[in-house]
Amino acid sequence: MIVKTFCARMDHGGCGILVHVEEGKVKKIEGDPDCPINRGTICAKGLAQIEKLNHPDRLTHPLKRTGARGEGKWSRISWDEAIETISEKIKKTIQQEGPQALSFAQGTPKGLELFLMIRLANLLQIPNISTPGNICHMPRETASMLTCGFFPVPDYDHPPSCVLVWGSNLFQTNEEGVIGSQLKRALDRGAKLIVIDPRKTTVASRADLWIKPKPGSDLYLALGMLRVILDEGLYDKDFVENWTKGFPELELHLHSYSLDSISELTWVSKDQIIEASKLYAKTRPASLQWGNAIEHNINSIQCSRALLILMAITGNLDQPGGNVNRIGPPVMRPGELVQIKKFPNKNEKILSPEFRLATMMGFVPSQLIIKAILTKKPYPIRMLYLQGGNPLLSYANSKETFEALKKLDFLAVSELFLTPTAQIADIVLPAATNLEFDDIGHFGLPHGFILARPRVVEPAGECWPDSKILNELGKRVGFTQYFWNDLNECLDEILKPAGITYDDFKNIGILKGRWEYQTYKKKGFPTPSGKFEIYSEQLKQWGYDPLPMPQSPQASSETSPKDYPLIFTSAKDPFYFHSAYRHLTSLRRLSPDPLLLIHPQTASESGIEEGDWVTVETDVGTIRQKAKLDEEIDPKVIILSYGWWFPERKDLELSGWKEANINLLTSNDPPYEPAIGSTSLRAIPCRIYKCTPI
Repeated sequence: MIVKTFCARMDHGGCGILVHVEEGKVKKIEGDPDCPINRGTICAKGLAQIEKLNHPDRLTHPLKRTGARGEGKWSRISWDEAIETISEKIKKTIQQEGPQALSFAQGTPKGLELFLMIRLANLLQIPNISTPGNICHMPRETASMLTCGFFPVPDYDHPPSCVLVWGSNLFQTNEEGVIGSQLKRALDRGAKLIVIDPRKTTVASRADLWIKPKPGSDLYLALGMLRVILDEGLYDKDFVENWTKGFPELELHLHSYSLDSISELTWVSKDQIIEASKLYAKTRPASLQWGNAIEHNINSIQCSRALLILMAITGNLDQPGGNVNRIGPPVMRPGELVQIKKFPNKNEKILSPEFRLATMMGFVPSQLIIKAILTKKPYPIRMLYLQGGNPLLSYANSKETFEALKKLDFLAVSELFLTPTAQIADIVLPAATNLEFDDIGHFGLPHGFILARPRVVEPAGECWPDSKILNELGKRVGFTQYFWNDLNECLDEILKPAGITYDDFKNIGILKGRWEYQTYKKKGFPTPSGKFEIYSEQLKQWGYDPLPMPQSPQASSETSPKDYPLIFTSAKDPFYFHSAYRHLTSLRRLSPDPLLLIHPQTASESGIEEGDWVTVETDVGTIRQKAKLDEEIDPKVIILSYGWWFPERKDLELSGWKEANINLLTSNDPPYEPAIGSTSLRAIPCRIYKCTPI
């Protein structure tokens, strides 16, 4: 039997796949040549789903801690005991200290489970949900909603003549809703390519123009390009005159930034800034593919706004082949699914009301949860329920995160494997993989379509989908009327406005909205002014900069001591999904060690050779990674690997969570991005020296 479905949870997913099943077992996975998204392409992670499904280290039954936290002593318990224990802890914590003493937490969102978690939290009046939102996607999405009223998606269906890739390595790490093969097809058809990245990625290797800025200087570079486009008159005058608000203010603002100063701040020559600006502005249609990297600093919102302005004033917004508004299909709205109306005063209860954009999206920046646990201010958080996340590796300042998680009265974790974070939980729940349950992919994402991800095989052992765990918890804590007898009832309810059931959807595969172009000409932009808001009155009313204004200082490296002569940035490994899947032999064979990219000159000055293990030190902590020489990067920069731990090393504390983990080098202290709370995860001063292997 061959089942058509979509890859998921190995990265953000979206590739159509064909799953070969024999006698209830997955025997083979291949790309679906008929899928319009990937047209048969598949990556190593997609192929490794079989290995994940059948891995001997998978959690297959609930566990309860019997020794000290992190000691590794567990007893097997039933699902009934696990659900009863967690639900009683929830009810007792709320009774004794109120719902604000609990927090739910989600790793990188992967499916409907995030929405069901928020649903349960809203019904319980729990205000604080921690997600990676402040450093992943939400700065771009909220900046877009404020500026033009929608999230502009690169339109690869109508081939762009030019693609500007900014902080994205789409060939190896897919974005939400967009995958690398779509970009590759555009380039194969002859599109010009500009890549902005400190590292010569696989995408940059194909570029007509590769620019390697100083890490963390993206906003300054965007302002420099805007300055060139305005000075040279390369903007779309008709669009600017009729459809923008605040262009004169932008002109005045840009006069504060000379190309000489921009060049000094970004390490990019004036000639390259001018060349990139002209190529993007003159080659229409042009699409801008932005990545997660621009959100890892305290300028995340304003950098996103500057890039939105770049799209708009060049006439590439909502144009075929540019960045477009993809209306989603007629399904249940996310706000209805999460029961947002049941918690109308959430904004008054939330831990971080000063971060208006985070509050608007219903989450709390993770560092504030950690600090509230440790300091009990503004109130204590006693209990945490976590699904699909590994905060010891993914939260800034891992040492402080470790102290906070150890201090909790109760920690429950739903996971596939015993990650470092799961190893210090009180109860660990075995989660099903994406091939073991019915799901809807890309629900709630602003890319204009959803995907049917049907169950292919039965769950291993006693594994449950996260959505089922939450459904059962919801009923056990007293909200039976708001949850379902069977999760397919939930899926049918989501799809009901489209007039289909989940069984219908499985046969359809992809459900799109009504996609149109230049809808603003009929209705205006969905903003207060009806125009593209270069100058945002809403941001001004909230006390934030109404124009793209860099936070000062640009980054901690501006005042770095001589003891820290280098700066580090980081990259996600193309063979893993954040900190996940170091267990999988096929992927580990392709990427066995955490690699530190370093210029040969810099390595030589420190007595480091290819393959040596290197200690990296900041004023926060130290780690070790393995040197790989790269003459393409700037000698003042090193590039570290993200998300590393060592599940095979039972001799190391919590599977080596603090050996190569870059978040032992990052700080979770202010300054933060003022509207959404992004932290500085790149452009951090450091020093290096040769060391012994891990």
